Amino acid sequence: MGDQTNKSNLSNEIITPYGGKLVDLMVPEDQKEALKDSATKTLECSDRNACDVELLVIGGFSPERGFMLKADYEAVVKTNRTTSGYLFGLPVVMDTDREDLLVGDKVLLTYKEQNIAVLTVEEKWEPDKVVEAKGCYGTTSLEHPAVRMIASERKRFYLGGGLQGLELPKRVFPCKTPKEVRNELPLGEDVVAFQCRNPIHRAHYELFTRALNASNVSKNAVVLVHPTCGPTQQDDIPGSIRFQTYERLAAEVNNSRIRWAYLPYAMHMAGPREALQHMIIRRNYGCTHFIIGRDMAGCKSSLSGEDFYGAYDAQNFARDFAPELAMETVPSLNLVFTEEEGYVTAEHAEARGLHVKKLSGTQFRKMLRSGEEIPEWFAFRSVVEVLRNA
Repeated sequence: MGDQTNKSNLSNEIITPYGGKLVDLMVPEDQKEALKDSATKTLECSDRNACDVELLVIGGFSPERGFMLKADYEAVVKTNRTTSGYLFGLPVVMDTDREDLLVGDKVLLTYKEQNIAVLTVEEKWEPDKVVEAKGCYGTTSLEHPAVRMIASERKRFYLGGGLQGLELPKRVFPCKTPKEVRNELPLGEDVVAFQCRNPIHRAHYELFTRALNASNVSKNAVVLVHPTCGPTQQDDIPGSIRFQTYERLAAEVNNSRIRWAYLPYAMHMAGPREALQHMIIRRNYGCTHFIIGRDMAGCKSSLSGEDFYGAYDAQNFARDFAPELAMETVPSLNLVFTEEEGYVTAEHAEARGLHVKKLSGTQFRKMLRSGEEIPEWFAFRSVVEVLRNA
């Protein structure tokens, strides 16, 4: 089946959400107390669960309306599609070890002393996590952070069923809903999404601003800088710190073609599957184009140092599905900084014999810790200041 909705930004509108309508599962205010009272059991959400609940309730996962049932879960693991034919990169499930949670139960989902939603349990099953790992991440190695997550963090049972929202999680980083982001986008223009999970440095800024000049992007397009601020790799900078760097940079950079928002999404480092997932989410937020870098959402073996995915696997995978999503991909430029011309493509630098300056992530972190001066061509002063203070 899929979704072949035409790209409505060609007229005077914003691109339609995936499936044709933005899902909104938040219950009206006057019905919340009765809904909460109807729940007979309570389940505390993990940080990852809470991100999934929020994206389901606000429509970030449109057209999904709850945690996946077993048939949809298995279909997505096997084919990256639901049984209805809709694309979906990774399954969305609620996990538990609780034997007492049964089909038919109304379960109050809580998160850090908040009542965030009610789940009506329609199915409960014990998943084959080896099959899930191989299907979603292409490996069963516990060196992969998501394989390790589903093996050691996710609980024994999965629950599927409809969701009704009570309150969005209170976060350090305020996350605009798809509806709120859409209301701030220009009508009839392309919107280029930039996904990241790290502080933004000069090369990132050059990358997403130059994407506005890509041949397949409209003249007055805008870029939505949309970092994920949920759980990610263990050695990544915490979301609360990343959020501060983004806020400082947004205040510093005066560019009317940049929009800023934050995404309550938990990273899986799933390479190609994650690229597809991010593209679907960004369409729901009103984006028509999606920047995909080399080795997007990739990760390495801690033993061999080998990448789990090829450098262009995510780009190729997302590009193949882009027409069905009525979106276009924008491959990220391989930019380098040169003494003579500043940031240029690596190909340009090589062809002209320019002198390239390099600073690795490891070197950068070492210089941060030792208090050395960070070159401005590499990082914004405001970002460095936040990271040093943290």
